[in-house]
Amino acid sequence: MHTFLYARVSTTDQTIAHQRAQAEAAGYVFDEVIEDPGVSGVTTRFKDRKGGALLLGKLRRGDVLVVRWVDRLGRSYDDVTETIRTLMQRGVVIKTIINGMVFDGATKDPIQMAVRDALIAFMAATAQAQAEATKEAQKAGIKAARQAGSAAIKYRGRKPTFDVEQLHRTHELLSMGMSPSAISAEIGIPRATVYRIKDDPAKAVALLETWGIS
Repeated sequence: MHTFLYARVSTTDQTIAHQRAQAEAAGYVFDEVIEDPGVSGVTTRFKDRKGGALLLGKLRRGDVLVVRWVDRLGRSYDDVTETIRTLMQRGVVIKTIINGMVFDGATKDPIQMAVRDALIAFMAATAQAQAEATKEAQKAGIKAARQAGSAAIKYRGRKPTFDVEQLHRTHELLSMGMSPSAISAEIGIPRATVYRIKDDPAKAVALLETWGIS
């Protein structure tokens, strides 16, 4: 039996190292780490990514796959559910660092299977919804920043206390029901900032755009 960490980041503002550090802090020890840097989970299906295809070729019955959350596998409902079910059929156990979820295809109890499958569907839907919400917020924020024009540049206000990666992760954790206080401690930004991002995501994106933090 082998334990693999799969780490994917979609932008240069995110880091593979952070995902690995999170996993190690949670007590995981890996035989191998498979990476997909700079790959979008929205536009590229898991099996079509270089790291995803490599991982599919390595995983065997009894192996454990660790991911930060299901959105690392994909950002679309179909892709996430297909990937998890394919791996479970192989006898692979999938574990998430956030929320400590375990997906195991070994159970034959119909009630446990129903609960497991419903949870997979919910988490996959949440990953897609969060991606779509972030995309719309980014569009709205960029539009607002451009409309503000030179006035926004002349008075930009206080520099943001967060960057692009922290903005994405805040949206991510909010969508999973984590409290602003817990998010603040998790990613290292003020709690008030978390509330501002939560209350007006478009304004948060616009602020980063105005300061040229993209």
